[in-house]
Amino acid sequence: MTDHPHGEQGAADAPHTEVWHGRASNRMQWLLASIGAACLALGIQLAVDSTWTSGIAALAMSVVGCIAAGLLVLFGTLAFVHVAVKVDKECLEVRCGHMGVPRRRIPLSHITGADFAPRVTPRHWGGWGYRWRPDQGTAVVVRRGEGLVLLLGDGHTFTITVDNAEAAVRVIRDRLRVAALGRPR
Repeated sequence: MTDHPHGEQGAADAPHTEVWHGRASNRMQWLLASIGAACLALGIQLAVDSTWTSGIAALAMSVVGCIAAGLLVLFGTLAFVHVAVKVDKECLEVRCGHMGVPRRRIPLSHITGADFAPRVTPRHWGGWGYRWRPDQGTAVVVRRGEGLVLLLGDGHTFTITVDNAEAAVRVIRDRLRVAALGRPR
């Protein structure tokens, strides 16, 4: 994670050309991914070298079930091993996993505020991953700990677990303040 300085304190009209990067990761997801890989391997092993005597339908259902469950667990967990957050002069971008999918770009013009959440837990959101709860909003939760809460212009919130979330809040608030000063009244 890199926290770049963002302009001098007195220069409200100074251009913000630097980019803030943050990330968070969860090693526990690797354990779950290995369980998914084991389930996938079991399905392949059943398909290749089976002494199943109960009939072909039961074997086919077992093979398909193991392979499907293994793929779902494997890719579902690898997508949320880590999250990367980037804040530049135009938007905030969130990318999950090694392929960067799911990804969400939120223009700074759609953000009305940013708050620091000292304790975000998967239990409050119903687990790890990309989450939505009607009473809380949307979140990307890859681990327990500090997080960034964005207040969006449509009244919704978007929470992201990221290391050094306080620095992200400062950068976003500074960018919003500069944008508000630059708008014609």
